[in-house]
Amino acid sequence: MNWKAISRNVGLALLVSSLFMFLSVLVSVLNGNDSALAALIISFTITFLVGIFPFIYVRRTHAITLKEGYVTITLSWLLSFIFGMLPYALWGGPFTLENAWFESVSGFTTTGATILEDVESLPRSLLFWRSSTHFIGGLGVVVFLLLIIPDSSPVKLRLVNMEMSSLSRGSYAMRANRTVNIFAYVYLGIFALAMVLYVLAGMPVFDAVCHAMSVSATGGFSTRNASIGAFGSRWIEAVTMLCMYLSSLHFGLLFLSIVNRSLKPMNNAVVKYYTSSLLIFAVLLGIGLKTGGFCGSWGESMWNGLFEIMCISSTTGFATLDNASWPPVLGGLTILAAAVCGCAGSTSGGLKIDRIVLLFKSIGRQINRILHPSSVNEIKFGGRTLKDEDVAPHLLYIAMYAVLLAVSAVLCLLIGVGWQNAVAASVTSISNVGPALGEMGSMGTFNMIPAAAKVVYTMDMFLGRIEIYPVLAVVAMVFDRRNR
Repeated sequence: MNWKAISRNVGLALLVSSLFMFLSVLVSVLNGNDSALAALIISFTITFLVGIFPFIYVRRTHAITLKEGYVTITLSWLLSFIFGMLPYALWGGPFTLENAWFESVSGFTTTGATILEDVESLPRSLLFWRSSTHFIGGLGVVVFLLLIIPDSSPVKLRLVNMEMSSLSRGSYAMRANRTVNIFAYVYLGIFALAMVLYVLAGMPVFDAVCHAMSVSATGGFSTRNASIGAFGSRWIEAVTMLCMYLSSLHFGLLFLSIVNRSLKPMNNAVVKYYTSSLLIFAVLLGIGLKTGGFCGSWGESMWNGLFEIMCISSTTGFATLDNASWPPVLGGLTILAAAVCGCAGSTSGGLKIDRIVLLFKSIGRQINRILHPSSVNEIKFGGRTLKDEDVAPHLLYIAMYAVLLAVSAVLCLLIGVGWQNAVAASVTSISNVGPALGEMGSMGTFNMIPAAAKVVYTMDMFLGRIEIYPVLAVVAMVFDRRNR
């Protein structure tokens, strides 16, 4: 194992975090040297020195193996979590050690769950850092790394394959470097669009920047206790819905639509399924909100139903309503939407609608085989005919998701979390959605749960963000005798 090469690449990921810590320091200075200035300066210094150390003492090398790529990805994320918690832990207040860890992991994985009961009590510089973790995590710690790895590096394509689901790569139809660049271009474009539209809609500039970082990453951290609902503006809510929808679509398709100046690339089966599911869930939730007396008119209920479902399906986690008092049927509807989520090749989490479509196609093929054994049964997906070896990893991922969910829920039950949130919060954590139900709902926090449960949920967030396989690969390498 070439630990020197790994250390250089992991160091780069830390330098990215240190850059945003430095920007947070500038925000503190511009706001009159607020109370987080010392914490941010210390955090920046530590993170920068640790990140730059390998570049000073380790010679540059382009050749890393696939195994080293897996270790690089896992360590890049884990060390980003650890150094990302420094500003919180050093500032203090509600940030005990486990709370600082939780907030850092939730930020970098773009989950958006929080332990903060009063977000507005944080200084602006810390709010900026909090949103920055979304921005870094949305583009992906490893994508930052891939942007500077030479295109000639033989491992670059494999790293792309690990960071992005193979379901997302088919529509790019480009080399590894182009895939990474496209992802970055679209991501930054959505961020810029959201920031400009938020300002035009009347949101203050600082809030616009922070919410743009959150919505482009489909994260959910807000600068206000009442989230998007605090602004009381339909225009701001409309901008949020537009950007959430764009961020949850396949970035390759968005890129092709812009380059070709045509919506033809969006005439895609997966996009149609995703949009249809959004509308169906929104109508059902809107009906429930109206009949349950949570909204005064049908127009208001349908608007709020669409907004809340888009927040959940895109895994953004914003809110305009408090779901703590919703009946179980509405809670179950939102948790179902939280499991499915957006499209592969986007910043959304969850199982991805692509895998759900693939699952139903596989079920249909199996039924057809039973009824017509002699017929030719193929699965066509995204204009391609998939072989069994192409389909199997994604069906297996659905099974692993279910196993992880069951283990997480059981562990949280044993720790002392109520059954409703043991299940609901496990789903929203693995899917990187954030808010769950009840006291951990859209206007609630994860602060009151035991520290052990916070650790379980943060592991769920990490495994959900990295899509399980890379971590399993690293664990297998540890126990593989051939690596000793």
